[in-house]
Parts: sequence; structure tokens; C-alpha cells
Amino acid sequence: MSTLIKNIKLITPDQVLTDFCVVVNEGKITNIDLDKNINMKSMHVIIDGKGNYLSPGFIDIHNHGNSGYDFMDATEEAIEKIGQFHLQNGVTSYLGTVLTQSYENIIKAVDNIANYKNKENISQILGIHLEGPFFSISKKGAQPKEFIKEPDLDFINNIVTISNNKLKMISLAPERVGALELISKIKENFITVAMAHTDSTYDEAMEGIAYGATVATHLYNGMRNFTHREPGIVGASMSDERVFCELIYDRIHLHDAAVKIAMKLKGPDKTILVSDAMRAAGLEDGEYELGGQKVTVKEGAARLEDGSLAGSTLNLRKAVYNMVKYLKTPVCEAVRMASLSPAKAICVDKHKGSIEVGKDADMILFDDDINIRTVIVAGKIVISN
Repeated sequence: MSTLIKNIKLITPDQVLTDFCVVVNEGKITNIDLDKNINMKSMHVIIDGKGNYLSPGFIDIHNHGNSGYDFMDATEEAIEKIGQFHLQNGVTSYLGTVLTQSYENIIKAVDNIANYKNKENISQILGIHLEGPFFSISKKGAQPKEFIKEPDLDFINNIVTISNNKLKMISLAPERVGALELISKIKENFITVAMAHTDSTYDEAMEGIAYGATVATHLYNGMRNFTHREPGIVGASMSDERVFCELIYDRIHLHDAAVKIAMKLKGPDKTILVSDAMRAAGLEDGEYELGGQKVTVKEGAARLEDGSLAGSTLNLRKAVYNMVKYLKTPVCEAVRMASLSPAKAICVDKHKGSIEVGKDADMILFDDDINIRTVIVAGKIVISN
């Protein structure tokens, strides 16, 4: 069955096109052409975009939960509810992030995601982002101190097996003893390695990159600070073209100027918008939990009792909005950072991340204020406002 989407402003990775339309067949994008070249009569379904932007669905590769749920709950219900919230905010696919906990609890959470079967009417979970437990104590942030460990190859091999090829990314501190060997082994399994919660020097970070690390998890946060004599991991990540940099752009984790600096150095192709959302996302201020720790959310900022930020209440729709509104980023670039860039970072860009012939028909329609009007997953409308 052929579906036509017309009357749109089509977002590509580099520009916005008008007078084009998109044809979908069996869940795939099969044609992109000028309106005048399409035989409308041959279409079974016609979607009128009403002049809104047609964008690739957003991809969130770093999020812990929302709507009162967390992936550490290790339940099917948690994945269902998290996926529904993602969909409402334009996220058509994502990684479930498992944080630092006991080995037993990590295994339960990984096993739960690995065995979950995606349903057609919610955001599609692409796999697992294991954030921890091989971190620096001094830069632990909201990662529970008692569960932080030295790199453990046997444990990771066990997780790789349990995950049933769904382990897509592992975040670790490259300066920890045994981390470099672990990075090499992880890369052999075609899993993305990210650097996070790390006190690594510039040289230590560059060594991690040389061994195969390609992502800086939530840049600036949970990292040794940049200085002009010791640029640290921030300097290494922003100056090395091999590295993607995650940004939590809720305007709480990062000053606008810090985002501008990162953008000038990395550009939209190597910058990834993430939410790093915890279970309070989508809910009111109040008291919540993250990794067994009490978290207080006030005015949208989630903090531990010691004042440390504990994830966010952000979503990718809002992150894209912030880029466009506050930094005046072209909408095609802001969208790229929430779609194609994360897809490239976890090596799913052959199928997702942009509106191109042959790719999955995961798309969204939104207005000038990035309000989500329609969500399409695998060529089917799942939300229509």
C-alpha cells in the first residue's frame, strides 16, 4: 500500500526543501520527488502535511526513563510507558540506558530489554546503552558510588551474551586500569564505546580514543574540567574529529555559550542531542528516585541531596526547540543532531536517521515551534494531532 505525504517542508540533513513530497511503501521510504512528478491517483493513502515540517523521527541514545518509570525497573510495563512518552515527543526510536548498579540488577535490566518485543504503536527500542559501572569515583555524578568498579571483561562478555546483540553502547572512564583492553574487546563486538564520568587527562582520553572510543557522554558533565594547560577529556573530545559529543541542552546542565563552543568545534554531524532523562520526565516537581538514590526535582532540575544533577527532565523535542530558539540554529541542523548524528554514533544510519529512499519510514510532522503534529513509525501514523 502506497502512502504519500505532501504539502510539507522537507528536512534533509543540510537544508529544508519545499514543493517535494515523500512516498512510503511497506514501512520504507521509496520515493522523494517534486509534487508535480507524482501520480496522486496511484496512492492508497494521502497525508496532507498542511505546510508543517517533515522530519526524520528523533533518536535518543541516552535516557533512563520518564513518566514515573526507569529501565532499572526491569519490567515490560516500564518499557511500554517510556516508549509512549517518547513517541509523544517525536522520538521514534531510542536506546534504553542502564546505569551503575549491582551486577545482579544490571543483568535484570539488560535481560528485560533484550527480551522485549517492539510493538507497532510505540517508539521502537533499538537496544541498550550501558552507562557504567566502570567509572571514576571523583566524577561519579549521580552514579551510585558503592557499585562503581574496575573494568571487568568477564562481566562485559556475560552482558554481551545476555543482551542478544542488543548492547549498542557502553560508557566508561578510559583512565581506569584495564579500560583500554576492555575498549578493544568491546569494539570487536561492533559496540560503540563512550567516555563518561571520567577524570581522564587529555593524554588518557586520547589513548581511549586511539583504542576505539568514539563518543563523549554528556559533554562537560561528569568530566575533568577543561583548562588551558590540561584540556582533559573535554579538550580531547572537542578537538578530535573521530568523537561524537552528547549534549544535554536543557539550559540547566549547560550554559548557552558552552553549547556554542561545542557546536563551532564539532558541527551538527558530530554533535548529538540527548535527554539523559530520568523517571520524573513528563511529571511534576517532587521527590523521585534514581539508582536507589533520592532525587528532588525543583523547577525541572533533578538533583541528589548533595546538589549534584541527577539526569534531567528533558525530552528531545524540547532540546531541538532550545537549539532553534535560543541558539538560532537552523532547524535542519538541530534535527540532524537529534536524528542522523545519533544514528551514526550507534551505527544504525543505514536504516534510520534521515529521510532518504530505502530507509525506514520513521518520520514526524511538526510546526514552527517544534510542536509534534503527526508521528509515523514504519510508515504508519501512530499519533495525529
